[in-house]
Amino acid sequence: MTATIQQQMQFLTKGCVDVVPSEALEKKLQRSLESGVPLTIKVGFDPSAPDLHLGHTVIIRKMRHFQQLGHRVIFLIGDFTGLIGDPTGKNTTRPELTPEEIEANAATYRRQIFKLLDPETTVVDFNSKWLGQLGSAEWIKLAAKVTVAQMLERDDFRTRYEAQKPIALHEFLYPLAQGFDSVALKCDVELGGTDQLFNLLMGRHLMREHGMEPQVAMTLPLLEGLDGVEKMSKSLGNYVAVEDPPNEMFGKLMSVSDDLMWKYWLLLTDRTAEAIEAMKSDVSEGRRHPMEVKKELARSLVEEFHDEDAAVAAEAEFGRVFSGRKLPTDIPEVEITSEMPTVLLSKVLVQAGLAASNSEARRLMSQGGVKVDGEGAGDPKMAVSADAETPLLIQVGKRRIAKVTIVKSEIQ
Repeated sequence: MTATIQQQMQFLTKGCVDVVPSEALEKKLQRSLESGVPLTIKVGFDPSAPDLHLGHTVIIRKMRHFQQLGHRVIFLIGDFTGLIGDPTGKNTTRPELTPEEIEANAATYRRQIFKLLDPETTVVDFNSKWLGQLGSAEWIKLAAKVTVAQMLERDDFRTRYEAQKPIALHEFLYPLAQGFDSVALKCDVELGGTDQLFNLLMGRHLMREHGMEPQVAMTLPLLEGLDGVEKMSKSLGNYVAVEDPPNEMFGKLMSVSDDLMWKYWLLLTDRTAEAIEAMKSDVSEGRRHPMEVKKELARSLVEEFHDEDAAVAAEAEFGRVFSGRKLPTDIPEVEITSEMPTVLLSKVLVQAGLAASNSEARRLMSQGGVKVDGEGAGDPKMAVSADAETPLLIQVGKRRIAKVTIVKSEIQ
């Protein structure tokens, strides 16, 4: 049975913040239904990091929703725009990526997106195909369609301008390039985070300037990370990676606060808004415990990104380790080397993969989140011996744990 336009709108706009304009989306869906011609949906990803986390999947899931209704979804890898660097949300000029970094990251993206999207019907494209072919004259013509005043309407540009912080001219090219992507692909809809609204509206502007029907701009919220404060980010260490092992993914999700859990249900699952509200009522009225609902969330996501057996095993391991206060059965063993007889524990955490950076390691230690052989390690200047006879059992928070052997190497 074909879903009505109203049902499609409800399905597609679930979780969205902006739909500009919503009546245009409804008209496009009606025209597609009558003609049998699918809409073209675009999402651009600059390959600025080597892997995807659950924050990225909020938009990828919305792509899947369009895909499930039979529309043409384009996963656009910004190999050209990645050379510029997206200035969105930045108060300084962002470093450019090398072509080698872009290609390596793009290869990882192509593997990871198909955990959610249908590989048979997903178009993967690269914007260097058309942006790289624009000559100097064409870029000048494109730039002539937008004023400096329009560019300074962007919050980050305006803030930097008013603070007399530098804005490189090439940064103005980024929204132009992203907007021209929509012209080149003849997009009906472009998806992005709320921080991308200016760029998405630039696509509408440039499509009108080229005599085309403008795309609909749809934005989704930025997902807070495990800390419940900052946007999910690998650099902040508050992320759940798409390719995290099942036990680690389950444990990380169980650390989400009870309040933030509902946003994860809304943006990371296909549960309807009505079903989520019913769960919230069950919890608030005491019919269900929030821990039970959170386990259901963690189990469903591990199953989606791995499989059912992995989800069942991860839940059982979580219960054994955290409810029973026991150590995991599969503690990884890591060996690192040091030229000195002692080494800072913060550096050990980074080398063992238990912290993303020295600063994060020191912060975790000062907050009481690190134990060595069961004892608290709260001094950020703490050092450990490089010639210990037995491995160190290092725990970071409730989820990260490793047996670390430090081998003293000879100075050449």
